[in-house]
Amino acid sequence: MPRKKLLVTPNDAGQRLDKFLTKTFPNLPQQVLYKCIRTKDVRLNGARCAPDSRLSPGDALTLYWQEEYFQQAPKEYDFLKAPARLRVVYEDENLMLLDKPPGLIVHPGDDYHFDSLIARVQRYLYDRGEYRPEEENSFAPALVNRIDRNTGGIVMAAKTAEALRILNQKVKNRELQKLYLCVVHGHMEQPSAVLTGYLTKNEAQNRVYFSARSSPGAKSVRTGYQVLEERGGCSLLRVELFTGRTHQIRAHMAAIGHPLAGDGKYGRNQQNKALAFPYQALCSYRLGFRFTSPAGGLEYLNGRDFEAQEVWFLEEFRRLGPDRLKETPKK
Repeated sequence: MPRKKLLVTPNDAGQRLDKFLTKTFPNLPQQVLYKCIRTKDVRLNGARCAPDSRLSPGDALTLYWQEEYFQQAPKEYDFLKAPARLRVVYEDENLMLLDKPPGLIVHPGDDYHFDSLIARVQRYLYDRGEYRPEEENSFAPALVNRIDRNTGGIVMAAKTAEALRILNQKVKNRELQKLYLCVVHGHMEQPSAVLTGYLTKNEAQNRVYFSARSSPGAKSVRTGYQVLEERGGCSLLRVELFTGRTHQIRAHMAAIGHPLAGDGKYGRNQQNKALAFPYQALCSYRLGFRFTSPAGGLEYLNGRDFEAQEVWFLEEFRRLGPDRLKETPKK
């Protein structure tokens, strides 16, 4: 029986044994994996182990199964076909904050042609010698959050498994402050407010529906906004998400009668034709780290704020009609 030995790296540590082996050897059927663990054909530091055994740096795995199940590292990586173009807002040894342009997908989709934000990140790190997939068992640099294809702004990427774990937890615990700029049709009756309601997602249509009342499958939403400027029948808003739901800003603003300029899904084509916005006028322009629980190796980020380098629609917005200035955003 072929044998293979693996040493657990820091990027692999903390995972369950079965999850690690599934990611490392995708050709290995699940039933074969659990049989090998049960019959001691998988050994952890020379001893019997269980599917839920937690891995530590330096652990030695010895694996006994057929050669066809050992996946070899590919000679060519798809991410190397992606353009080497990134707008980096901030970078250190643990993470990157990227200013994603509208029109770029964050992850590969059905119409994927070797270009996505994660592919650009992996190529960037590969070119700099910070990512060597042939030396990794199960980890690859990954995005922590995502925004719509036609929305621009800040996206976080983790360079290490530890950073990915910590940031995912911070997102789940809502220990990050996300601020958006957007242009909506019409005059807002209130200069600022916190909107509430419920969203239901239709997967087949890739859209959500708003309701003022709860219903089965609906998720609650809270969206805060402040009017910054008004021009030519449109309003520039600063928006804060207190919940992070699919298409939340776009659907919530449309539900109250103020769809985003340029939004073909939730907006009004007749209104959009009069404006020169090729995408919905929405940008995730500021990210703040507001940790309320331990952040381990990322504690140094607590209290810091970062802003996108460019808000593509501001110049076009300020060409619209008479100016009623409320407050000028930094970007």
